[in-house]
Amino acid sequence: MMVSSPFGGGRPAGPPRLPTPPTGWPIGSYGTYEEAQRAVDFLAENAFAVTDVTIVGVDLMLVERVIGRLTWSRVLGAGAMSGAWFGLFAGLLLGLFVNQGFALQLLTGLVLGVLSGLLFSAIGYRMSRGRRDFSSASQLVAGRYDVLCQPRTAEQGRELLSKLALKPPPATA
Repeated sequence: MMVSSPFGGGRPAGPPRLPTPPTGWPIGSYGTYEEAQRAVDFLAENAFAVTDVTIVGVDLMLVERVIGRLTWSRVLGAGAMSGAWFGLFAGLLLGLFVNQGFALQLLTGLVLGVLSGLLFSAIGYRMSRGRRDFSSASQLVAGRYDVLCQPRTAEQGRELLSKLALKPPPATA
């Protein structure tokens, strides 16, 4: 099945295989992703052809929220935990395939994992020389979220979303 483009031609139905700009006509614009998602949910509840709809984040920005300061104790603790999980996994696999001393294989994997985790995290932190002494979480967010629709159903989508705009927003807890 082919979906028409407002610029002529067509594209296969479903998500494109290669990165491509979105097509369609704008039928709504929202300040948050949650509001755009609510609009598409409303369209779906009203038997609208949501396969014609795309949510597009506009004015993208990378937001990095600082979680805390890095110290040697935090770096080594995280390295030990990471190494412990890997060591337990390796010890478990080794214990399954070696018929002797399952508990010993598990304990050996755990100890070696913790030691290697400590070593690698210490080396990495030392090499940074204090250039990034904080931990953070990054998130890609948009300034606004536009809902686009293929031309053949865009007018119907606009009409439905105008009914949604008349409804009060859902209460938040």
